[in-house]
Amino acid sequence: MNGRKFETLSGIPIKEVYRAEDLEGFDPEKKLGEPGRPPFTRGVYPNMYRGRLWTMRQYAGFGSAEDTNKRFLYLLSQGQTGLSVAFDLPTQLGYDSDHPLAEGEIGRTGVAVSTVQDLSIVFKGINLGEVSTSMTINATAPILLAMYIVIADRNGVPREKLSGTVQNDILKEFAARGNYIYPVEPSMRLVGDLIEFSAKYLPKWNPISISGYHYREAGATAVEELAFTFADGIAYVEEVKKRGIDVDKFAPRLSFFFNSHNYFFEEVAKFRAARRIWYRIMKERFNAQNEKSMRLRFHTQTAGSALVAQQPLNNIIRVTLQALAAVLGGTQSLHTNSFDEALALPTELSATVALRTQQIIAYESGVADSVDPLAGSYMVEKLTDQIEEQVWELLKQIDEMGGAVEAIKTGFFQKRIEESSYKYQMEVEKGERTVVGLNRFTVDEEPKIELLKVDPEVEKRQLERLKKFKKNRDFDRVKKTLDKLKNAALKEDENLMPIIIEAVENRATLGEISDALREVWGEFK
Repeated sequence: MNGRKFETLSGIPIKEVYRAEDLEGFDPEKKLGEPGRPPFTRGVYPNMYRGRLWTMRQYAGFGSAEDTNKRFLYLLSQGQTGLSVAFDLPTQLGYDSDHPLAEGEIGRTGVAVSTVQDLSIVFKGINLGEVSTSMTINATAPILLAMYIVIADRNGVPREKLSGTVQNDILKEFAARGNYIYPVEPSMRLVGDLIEFSAKYLPKWNPISISGYHYREAGATAVEELAFTFADGIAYVEEVKKRGIDVDKFAPRLSFFFNSHNYFFEEVAKFRAARRIWYRIMKERFNAQNEKSMRLRFHTQTAGSALVAQQPLNNIIRVTLQALAAVLGGTQSLHTNSFDEALALPTELSATVALRTQQIIAYESGVADSVDPLAGSYMVEKLTDQIEEQVWELLKQIDEMGGAVEAIKTGFFQKRIEESSYKYQMEVEKGERTVVGLNRFTVDEEPKIELLKVDPEVEKRQLERLKKFKKNRDFDRVKKTLDKLKNAALKEDENLMPIIIEAVENRATLGEISDALREVWGEFK
């Protein structure tokens, strides 16, 4: 029948009926256990959402710092429980807004942040000691975290009270997303410096969000998403361990970031399998002793790549199902995409609908009342086992190549993603997979919806503020700190975070700090 393909997006065949014999030899005690206990299949906390609902962390950021601050205050007033900051492309790539390459990109894909002043405006009126903040930033993660710390210091918020996450996952940038600056080795050093610094001074901060989301958005399957993410996670743990730091000192604060895609039961099974796999990696490979080191805590975002520009209101239903899969899969934090994101940045209306989607699931559906309600389902348990088995097979292949760094350098991750992406696209184009409104059930006339447009004046105002910031400072102090940073970057055993914080305190800009490291390390081409 046209539009029906009886297999998951990872190519796992789906049986017409699942029965007890599909779970022959299934040991509930070994495979499931109790919630909050190894192997954590059923969740990382004993009472999960009965004790506390997941953090509703809507991703936002556009235009100026003032625009983003206004959106954050609005979302918090509407019941959002955590902040998530999107930064524009120049900020992600270590360029100030006045750099020639930043022209036309300022405030387009997120908020423009060149200075600590910019970031302080983003959080104006928000108590950093009371809110949990996630920042989607990678190559420049140490600089943005340094700015966040300096703002907290100035406002009298103790560092040990700061709660949140910086993405800080550079390996997936090389393999799937492309927002890198420096070569692989110094980039890994910066990741390690931030994790080490946080383990010592920021006890409530997640120093990395190891991200499968972007692998999935680039076209990876659910199995590849987990395997590539865990291979990266292994590389990061090894990077910090080689500094002589005990795994139990930093592993409890490692966090993950996954995609929730369209194939509902595969996604639920994926999240359950993921917890089992990470438990085994930490226990058997790294000999972790603290159970908190073995718990997979993760944020989930619904699948941006699954949104369709045609009949955009249909995306509300897609996002609802993806969010429901994440909740039934036991996520700790969730972002629901807005229905208009295939066309533009979200409007206030579409962002509100996305937040309300989470709130209706949480407060009206009843799915959060019992822990892991799908446990014992013949289909879900079988899929969980199948996904786990295939992930281990792929992880073995990556290990044989020398690990994630080597597999990325040789293009293995990239090639697998390209092949999976092409396969899916061909299935859609041939009608083997139905995408409602795109290849079936189409309409000739599209409904008109209001789209968000970034005010062109944003760029002008940002450049004026940056010019004034640079003028009103002691540049000799700035230069002295940047020289200190360059000298430290030449030494392999010095943690750069304290000097980056010092540079921010002395009013160095994001671009200046990034350029200082570019001088020493060069750029990845």
